[in-house]
Amino acid sequence: MKNVKFIPIFIGILLLTSCYSVRVRNVNGAPQLDPFSDRDDYYRGMAVIEIDTVLSKSLTSKDFTYLIKETDNCESGKINIIEYRNTLGSLLLSAITFGSKRKVKIKYVCEKKSN
Repeated sequence: MKNVKFIPIFIGILLLTSCYSVRVRNVNGAPQLDPFSDRDDYYRGMAVIEIDTVLSKSLTSKDFTYLIKETDNCESGKINIIEYRNTLGSLLLSAITFGSKRKVKIKYVCEKKSN
């Protein structure tokens, strides 16, 4: 009967520790601006690119790689700010597939193109 009391506590701890985000910012460059942005969060006035996808890896590869290229949205092809978010859903997908699939939510701002 005592074990049943710990199940809700364990689930609560799992939910609280499985959702987090990490933001890395370059201090030597300027972010690409978007004057038409209507965001009210940390990225106000910046051209933000958001990716919500599932990355897959084979059994022989050791890591996940997602390439960012020069596009109309990212003129310089260089990163100024990147934020990686981990959620409970991505944790469960990774656990069920034994780490071969990873759901990622990424926000990034490219560096302003230098002249």
